[in-house]
Amino acid sequence: MVEKNALVTGAAGGIGAAVARVLAERGAHVAAVDVDAERLAETVGKLAAGGLKVTAFPCDVTDAAQVERTVDRAEDGLGALDCLVNAAGVLRLGKVVDLTDADWSATFAVNTLGVFHMSRAVVRRMVERSSGALVTVASNAAGTARQDMAAYAASKAAATLFTKCLGLEVARHGIRCNLVAPGSTDTPMLTAMWQEADGAQASVDGVPAAFRVGIPLGRLARPDDVADAVAFLLSDRAAHITMHSLTVDGGAALGV
Repeated sequence: MVEKNALVTGAAGGIGAAVARVLAERGAHVAAVDVDAERLAETVGKLAAGGLKVTAFPCDVTDAAQVERTVDRAEDGLGALDCLVNAAGVLRLGKVVDLTDADWSATFAVNTLGVFHMSRAVVRRMVERSSGALVTVASNAAGTARQDMAAYAASKAAATLFTKCLGLEVARHGIRCNLVAPGSTDTPMLTAMWQEADGAQASVDGVPAAFRVGIPLGRLARPDDVADAVAFLLSDRAAHITMHSLTVDGGAALGV
C-alpha cells in the first residue's frame, strides 16, 4: 500500500476506523469519510498524531451530490485515488412485520445506495486511469438468514451482488472489485445488539432458539481481523482476485 491513496467510508469508528488505520500503517494516504464529522475529526486526529497520513472528509454517502464533491476534494488534496473501501453501514433490528418504512429505507440508504454512490463516483475516475481496487465490507448475513435482521441482511446481499457486477464491468479496465464479509465483530454495532451482560458469550456459543450457530473458532472477530483481509484484497498480492467475497467470521456461516 506504500504511496497509494485510499478512500475509506465509515471511518469514524468500528471496522472503518480499523481499515483506515491499517492502510495508513502500510503507507497509504487515507481519505477518511464519515457522516459524523465530530467523531471523524477525533478519530483522524488520533491517527494523525501517531504520524499516519489520514485526512478527514465529512460526507453523507446517501447524498450523491455530496459524494461527488467529496471525491473531487479527496483527489484534489491527495491525488488520484488508487483504492476505495465501502465500510459505512447501519443496522436496524426488528422482525419484518414490525419494521417501519423508515427502518428499511435508512438501512438501504447507507448499506446499498451509499455503496452505489461512492463506487460510481470513484470507479468512474479509476476507469479513466485503467487501474484501481475496491473492497466493499458486506456481511456473512448476506447469505445466511438471520432473525430480526431482514433489512440488514437484504441490504448487504444487494451490496454484495452489486459489487460483483461492478467488478465484471470494469475488469477490462484493470480494476478489481472484491468483498469482505465479516461475522460477529467486536464493534459498537455488535455490542448495541446485546440484551444481556453475556452477549459476547452468546455470540460465540450460538443461540439455538434463533437458529443461529456459534463461532467455531471460539472468539469474536477483532476489527483488525477484518481490516487485514481488506488490506490484502487491495494489495498487489491479490492482483488476480476480483469479484470474490472473503468471509471473516471464524466459521460462523459454516463455510457458506
